[in-house]
Amino acid sequence: MESPLVVGVDGSDGSLTALDWAVDEALWRGLSLRIVHASMWERYEGVVPSWATHRPSGQVLAENIVGTAAERARRRAPDLSLTTDVLAEDASTGLLREGREGSILVVGSRGRGEFADLLLGSVSLVVAARAHCPVVVVRGDRHALEARHVRILLGLGDHDVDSPAVWFAFREAAAREAELDVVRAWRRPAHGPADHLLMKRAGGAYFTEESTELLDKALEAAASEHPQVRLRRSSVEGPAHKILTERSAATDLLVVGARRRDGLVGLELGRVAHRALHHASCPVAVVPQRSPEPMEGDR
Repeated sequence: MESPLVVGVDGSDGSLTALDWAVDEALWRGLSLRIVHASMWERYEGVVPSWATHRPSGQVLAENIVGTAAERARRRAPDLSLTTDVLAEDASTGLLREGREGSILVVGSRGRGEFADLLLGSVSLVVAARAHCPVVVVRGDRHALEARHVRILLGLGDHDVDSPAVWFAFREAAAREAELDVVRAWRRPAHGPADHLLMKRAGGAYFTEESTELLDKALEAAASEHPQVRLRRSSVEGPAHKILTERSAATDLLVVGARRRDGLVGLELGRVAHRALHHASCPVAVVPQRSPEPMEGDR
């Protein structure tokens, strides 16, 4: 049986929006749903003896959060298989651990108690950067989330040939019966060998052709496996983070890959994923691609 889709809730409006998105995603993917809330109430209030007639306020709050979320999910999808749990950990640690057993991890863009003017909450950023499974950060206002463009946007990087991000995007498009819009952004090198006169004379044609070849190679295997997916390919000159952010306004989900190395301390998202998580107009899926090789800079 495939691993469940995991969604983190904390009672905030953002987490409830993420919950609704997760319910729909679980239905599309045919997955069960696991609703979790991280609470460390026992550390601060202590464990109450079984004979006690009252329950600590932290325990009551945590149980109410997951109970309300489960009720909301059942109203939205009565037949969906779901479970709930309160994790006795901080939010980042608990969600990262859940991500080891989940197929997809869904979080809101900001949690309860975080400043309203923050573009992205700290928990969402840490989870997106370090989780072992794909992470979807649900962004966008209500109008954007209800628009249903029936389009998935995939940003193709230098190392995304037959990558987990490519396969994730194709599976999303197939599940939703949506068009897959694949964008490969390229930029002319600021400095190049003096003997590259042919490239200079050809203008952008040389780089466009090179980028298109990468597109074809990157998508070949997944496209063959999902012939039903309507595919649109674009090779565009310009900064990838800007192009994808602009195009996100007309899509239901933006998919980007994240190259990582085991043992590297710190956040490893790169400029493209980082910008998308902060500024995209739609939910963003960050798909990890672990590699033992040193990273060669940003895309």
